[in-house]
Amino acid sequence: MKNKKIMVTGGAGYIGSHVVRQLGLANEDVITLDNLSTGFEAAVTNGDLIVGDTGDAALLEKIFATHDIDTVMHFAAHTVVPESVANPLKYYRNNTASSCTLLEACAKNGVKNFVFSSTAAVYGVPDGGRASEDSATQPINPYGTSKLMTEWMLRDLSTAGGPRFVALRYFNVAGCEPGGTIGQSTPKATLLVKVACEAATGARPGVAIFGTDFSTPDGTGLRDYIHVEDLASAHLDALTYLRNGGESSILNCGYGRGYSVREVIAAVERANGQKLTVSEEPRRAGDPPELIAVAERVREVLGWAPKFDDLDTIVSTSLAWERKIAARDSGAYWAA
Repeated sequence: MKNKKIMVTGGAGYIGSHVVRQLGLANEDVITLDNLSTGFEAAVTNGDLIVGDTGDAALLEKIFATHDIDTVMHFAAHTVVPESVANPLKYYRNNTASSCTLLEACAKNGVKNFVFSSTAAVYGVPDGGRASEDSATQPINPYGTSKLMTEWMLRDLSTAGGPRFVALRYFNVAGCEPGGTIGQSTPKATLLVKVACEAATGARPGVAIFGTDFSTPDGTGLRDYIHVEDLASAHLDALTYLRNGGESSILNCGYGRGYSVREVIAAVERANGQKLTVSEEPRRAGDPPELIAVAERVREVLGWAPKFDDLDTIVSTSLAWERKIAARDSGAYWAA
């Protein structure tokens, strides 16, 4: 029997588009809902795209009335930590209030499975710099708080008879689809690997290190970087798990090792064959010194088996995409 449709919110964005691509390869029937504020129509390589907001209750009702949907994968969100500190209500409106509207529509229309794009930012500054799913949730910025509030809504709705869910707490996502079909083209991106690769192609004058006085081996922040293709596959594993009757779960998505800002920059320089222009700036508000996943549970629960656990692979796929953008390759897409 053919599976029902999957609605992917934010499926024209960086991570969502990689999941939509993998769902297409798995012959799933997908509808993407995206307002294209930071996403790209060309990034949606499978199924239909509906342009609109996740918080538009009337639009959601129309979509559910028109399509037989039993699964939602929810990526649509603002994701820039410094911006969330400067403009918190923007994040609570879009990430939390719009998620509430979406969950109301899911409950009303009998959605069975919900996969949520959460974040390691819910942990704030964990003891020892490592976070397991059992670590205290104490976010230090509105971005993390806005995501945590959606986790709470999912938990409570599921307990009340709503959809079972898997919330995946991402660590630092990087890399691009290795075949170069899609990539990260987020306007004004702040993620280090992309910024450094933009600097390598001349799209930026250089790359800044925000904070060189952390209590880490080289003084710069440590992060757990996960390749976007591995993260996407975790969403498909979560879908299979839920379809097979799995219980609602919250799972970390990371590799369990940290790389410093300086190590990432060095990897980009290796891939590019020349040095970058690097400046040293004060710490940014809301940035923890170290954030690394304790990530055994996602492997045990979902059977997740990452294939791209290598910093040089992450960087080389990112740089290949940035070179396509720099060359204005017709197979790439970018913000005007």
